[in-house]
Amino acid sequence: MSIASEQDAREWLAARHADAMARLDVLVGALREENERQNLVSRPSLDAVWQRHILDSAQLLHVSRETVSPGPWLDLGSGAGFPGLVIAALEPERPVTLVDSRRLRTEWLARAATLMGLGNVEVVLARAEDLGERQWHVISARAFAPLDRLLEIAAGFSTPETLWLLPKGAKAQHELDTLGAEWNRTFHVEQSLTDPSAGIIVGYLQGRLPRQAETRRTGKTALRKRGSGR
Repeated sequence: MSIASEQDAREWLAARHADAMARLDVLVGALREENERQNLVSRPSLDAVWQRHILDSAQLLHVSRETVSPGPWLDLGSGAGFPGLVIAALEPERPVTLVDSRRLRTEWLARAATLMGLGNVEVVLARAEDLGERQWHVISARAFAPLDRLLEIAAGFSTPETLWLLPKGAKAQHELDTLGAEWNRTFHVEQSLTDPSAGIIVGYLQGRLPRQAETRRTGKTALRKRGSGR
């Protein structure tokens, strides 16, 4: 299923999150106004803001085969607030931490959360690498960094029970297929509801494999490749 219009996007959201629509309307209005002061999103995308940004964020609660368990949510590189502000609006009882390294963006995030009446949002002005030792139940990142780099930065925020929800566009499967063998993970790609060519990487990270185990694993792969040529 692909949702390709503003009306369909609003109807999809209203059917599942009717109590959040007023908060989302406030977000859309504030976003349009703030985008005149700083370039939060591309101007053309505002013509399809409910599809391109609001639903594209909200779908993270629905597209996964895994259950998105309650508990603190970390959104890295929150920028304009997607998906973090949308998730906080849909689930106002869930603590949501929005992290961005740009002061103007974090000021916008804090102001938007206040306008939306959200008391569950923590805005952090920092590089993700400087967050310290904290862990979350869910980690999201939209257009933040390639998968291998993202795991290098954020693996310490994860436990084996942490669900990762990573919108990756058309390169989702490629990024997963080319991820280094040193990561012990159970990730798969789900198709986006808003773009049939886009994917969302979903799953769990058990951690980095010990170097010795990684060497054995890559060595076996090399042996299989050599053997297949005979």
